[in-house]
Amino acid sequence: MRAIWKGAVSFGLVSIGVKLYSATEEKDIRFHQVHREDGGRIRYKRTCSVCGEEVTYDDIAKGYDIGGGEMVILTDEDFADLPLTSSRAIDVLEFVPAEQVDPILYNKAYFLEPEGAATKPYVLLRDALIDSERVAIVKVALRQREQLATLRVREGVLLLNTMLWPDEIRTPDFGFLDEDLKVRPPELAMASSLIDSMTGEFEPDVFTDDYRAALQEVIDAKVEGREVVQPEEVEEAPAAAVDLMAALKASVERAKAARGEQPARSSGGGGGEPTPISSARSAQKAAEKKAAKAPAKKTAAKKTAEKKTAEPAKKTAAKKAEPAKKTAARKTAPRKSA
Repeated sequence: MRAIWKGAVSFGLVSIGVKLYSATEEKDIRFHQVHREDGGRIRYKRTCSVCGEEVTYDDIAKGYDIGGGEMVILTDEDFADLPLTSSRAIDVLEFVPAEQVDPILYNKAYFLEPEGAATKPYVLLRDALIDSERVAIVKVALRQREQLATLRVREGVLLLNTMLWPDEIRTPDFGFLDEDLKVRPPELAMASSLIDSMTGEFEPDVFTDDYRAALQEVIDAKVEGREVVQPEEVEEAPAAAVDLMAALKASVERAKAARGEQPARSSGGGGGEPTPISSARSAQKAAEKKAAKAPAKKTAAKKTAEKKTAEPAKKTAAKKAEPAKKTAARKTAPRKSA
């Protein structure tokens, strides 16, 4: 990494020499504008709208439009005379709990590295911030602009987070804020259940930029001259549901299925956990079904027993009938003549 700023952290009467490094970097795939026919780069010239001449950077100044076609021109000398008291210092103003700083104020992040013999006071400030569980509110001048910022500790390093000024935060002005919308308690309970079913530990490494990966695959395929493989289609977002409760219930079941949990069985067609009343009704229905099956089983058992009793009787009658048949046959047989 390359240091983009050098200065000192002013902590009471202690001065800590530091170097400033960008803590983040954008991973967007950047393109150049080119001529479609021959691939030539598109160049832009800085021309004056009054005289039409091309202007170099040395002849460019900053202008402030005051309206009516009038422009106030400011030069580098005008900016140099501005009273930036913290031009090369990070002035600590106060220490506050981190949760009191609204995240919407955060802008950019920078690492601070101790310079020279400033390592010991650097470590002292770092450890003091950790023990106090506070962040330092500071002022710093970067790129000719004074900015509000915080100092906190991340992975053993002091991290400077520049912040927006309070008057740079817009106030939301939307019509629905003036509407008297009532949320029913069952809907709120079901929404809370959905949040509970989707609660987990935030692990940023799990999330990836699928669009950038697919775009890089397209570029690599173009370079290598191979066929471009179409990425998988992203599942379309469901349409707005008319029944909010039905959508919430379906979302809860879907979240539980994604976690490998068994979906909750509903009683009487409803969702959620079984109540004492629904449990009693289920038990009553089970008893009625059991009672209805019992006579049928007894009848079937009775018929089976009668069948078993009848079979030996038939066999005995058959045995008795056989000698009678033999005797009758002997009597009817003709006698031989002497």
